[in-house]
Amino acid sequence: MDHKLGMLLIGLIFGGGIGFLIAAGNGITLDGHDHVADNGGRHDHAAMAAIALPADVNAPTLAAQVIKDPASGWNLHVETTNFRFAPEHASTAHVAGEGHAHVYVNGKKLARIYANWYHIDHLPNGDVMIEVALNSNDHNQLSVGTKPLRVSVKVTNSND
Repeated sequence: MDHKLGMLLIGLIFGGGIGFLIAAGNGITLDGHDHVADNGGRHDHAAMAAIALPADVNAPTLAAQVIKDPASGWNLHVETTNFRFAPEHASTAHVAGEGHAHVYVNGKKLARIYANWYHIDHLPNGDVMIEVALNSNDHNQLSVGTKPLRVSVKVTNSND
């Protein structure tokens, strides 16, 4: 009997460990949050439900510029009003007027940013679409009414 119980415990320990390794290798976290479900192997939090903000004088605005860096890469300048980047509240509950931005290059998420400037080291050659989306602390995309707070800037990269 003791031998069978010991074998059961060994099986549970190794089986659980193998299960965790398989889950981690496929991007599954303990809370069941799948990070490889979409967007070319990256999880797209912007695909989550949007938080619709009222279209009034307090509504956030978003604009962006992409400027070639004289040394290397590109500099993204994100301009907002009625919005505060709040890295200290990342992945917490939604608070009106604060959050972060997601940066996409040709539809693939590049980064989460918590400031108005972000340096992009490398872009593919040719026409490149850079998108910025404002998100709440809980990663839901923000919108004003039904219009997502998302802007696109097209650049042509001849060489990095």
